[in-house]
Amino acid sequence: QVQLVESGGGYVQFGGSLRLSCAASGFTFNSTFSRFTMRWYRQAPGKERELVATITSADDTTTYADSVKGRFTISRDNAKKMLYLQMNSLKPDDTAVYYCTWATYWGQGTQVTVSS
Repeated sequence: QVQLVESGGGYVQFGGSLRLSCAASGFTFNSTFSRFTMRWYRQAPGKERELVATITSADDTTTYADSVKGRFTISRDNAKKMLYLQMNSLKPDDTAVYYCTWATYWGQGTQVTVSS
């Protein structure tokens, strides 16, 4: 059974940085992890879930929501089965629970809180 576990969330002041990690496990074959696009989503209280960033499986092409473009960077390490989200210049509007996804699997989320 595939499992995704996010970490790295926390409390940070306006303008600060955090690096989120997502550890994947449960693959029958080590190569399976690299075959799927991965994404970070976030959901703030009372708001709809938002797709934050995507990284493809084929060539690591990345795309970002306009709200985070230029501040966030998504990356992956297929050998370690890890997904990352480097978040810089954080704003209170970035406060949310952040989730990583692989295929149809979701992690449990990690809370990011940015104070003004």
